[in-house]
Amino acid sequence: MSALDLINPTSDLYKKRAPVFPRVVNGRFRRLKWAVMALCLAVYYITPWLRWDRGTHAPDQAVLIDLAGRRFFMFDIEIWPQEFYYVAGLLIMAGIGLFLVTSAVGRAWCGYACPQTVWTDLFQHVERWIDGDRNAQLKLNAAPWSAAKLGRRLTKWSLWLVIAAATGGAWIFYFADAPTLARQFMAGDAPFVAYATVAVLTFTTFTLGGFMREQVCIYMCPWPRIQTAMLDEKSLIVTYRDWRGEPRTQGLKKAATMAPGKAGDCIDCNACVSVCPTGIDIRNGPQLGCINCALCIDACDEVMGKLNRPRGLIDYLNLDDHRRELAGGTATPVVKTLLRPRTLIYFAVWASIGVAMLFTLGGRTRLAIDAAQDRNPIMIIMSDGTVRNGWTIKLRNMESRPRRIELAMTGLPDGKLWTDAMDKRDAARSTRIDVAADATTRLHLYVAAPAGPAGETGFALIARPLEPAQPDAPPQTAAHNLKFVRQ
Repeated sequence: MSALDLINPTSDLYKKRAPVFPRVVNGRFRRLKWAVMALCLAVYYITPWLRWDRGTHAPDQAVLIDLAGRRFFMFDIEIWPQEFYYVAGLLIMAGIGLFLVTSAVGRAWCGYACPQTVWTDLFQHVERWIDGDRNAQLKLNAAPWSAAKLGRRLTKWSLWLVIAAATGGAWIFYFADAPTLARQFMAGDAPFVAYATVAVLTFTTFTLGGFMREQVCIYMCPWPRIQTAMLDEKSLIVTYRDWRGEPRTQGLKKAATMAPGKAGDCIDCNACVSVCPTGIDIRNGPQLGCINCALCIDACDEVMGKLNRPRGLIDYLNLDDHRRELAGGTATPVVKTLLRPRTLIYFAVWASIGVAMLFTLGGRTRLAIDAAQDRNPIMIIMSDGTVRNGWTIKLRNMESRPRRIELAMTGLPDGKLWTDAMDKRDAARSTRIDVAADATTRLHLYVAAPAGPAGETGFALIARPLEPAQPDAPPQTAAHNLKFVRQ
């Protein structure tokens, strides 16, 4: 008997997706989701169009990932490739911030600010606008195809496609001047990569937001499986107070016929299930599909209000408080739950990284020098008997203005330097070089010194900005540990 024979022939290896049509609900958490969604969409779509004056030598787009110039601009901050550790620091802060949020309030990021959630929520509102609320959508989905159904589907899909195309279109504007690229894109003159990027993002947004909504959260996203390591017994998650809701009854009339204390507050109306964007029943306990959006809290509170019963049958609650309430105690104040050692440590680490990055940003010289010694030959004996070594120098001016740089040497007594643009007779202990704004100047530098015993003599090159005028102690940078070779 083969292993395949042991498989139950009646079981399916793949479960077909059951469409989820959540009902619209009003409440404090729904209003919060509206606010977060509006903020996220506004930031995403508007940011590339914001202008920021950096002078005549730098782009005026507030946020720009300039791949051609190999720089990242964000308002007054400019990051060069060799400063990529700032980007790494931002990614670390984002990761720690996600740990902090999860430790405090579970998957609140997934429920409110995750791009999949934001665009799915937007698509669902468009769907309700075209097809109606939950009951109308269920009826339309079960109905046979007709001209009316086809018209609704085409209208809905067309609006989804417009949103998806706008999503992809907004993304490319982060990588080039937005007004210029928009004109080129509409005229058909934009680079091929721009059209390819818009096409890919349009397809993925349309597919994931329209047809694979809850599947992304349950099956594709790794975070639901990782988050368990971030949660503890004091993390606030959406919880059903089963000690209060059980046993359930089918409506108030049946509850009235039961003996006192024999009926719970839950009347099994399934309001919490009908509003869930992933289609789960929170009364079954914490589940992989729960994204902590808290819409079930709004739905349940609405029903409890109509029944004149206390709200909070479904609520943000941690496991410790659930046990305490089950034993007759009261829940811990939310502020005390949030401000506990674990979350404070996460916040301290997150804030420390941010402060360190701000400190280093404020202390940057915006000038860099690299020196690579010639190796073939490593030294030359001149006609006058002096020894000459050569270096390839890169001077980076990381300011949006041209600067005159003084390049001077320290150490190596009796040594002189000159560049390939100078006459050797003008050699001195220093020279001045003009470097364009936001540019790197590459030059060949020669250093000569009297002959002496074979060996290596260490020295350094100091780059100091002269123009525009700097304070009394101008920022400077140096290439240390250079070796002048005599053989």
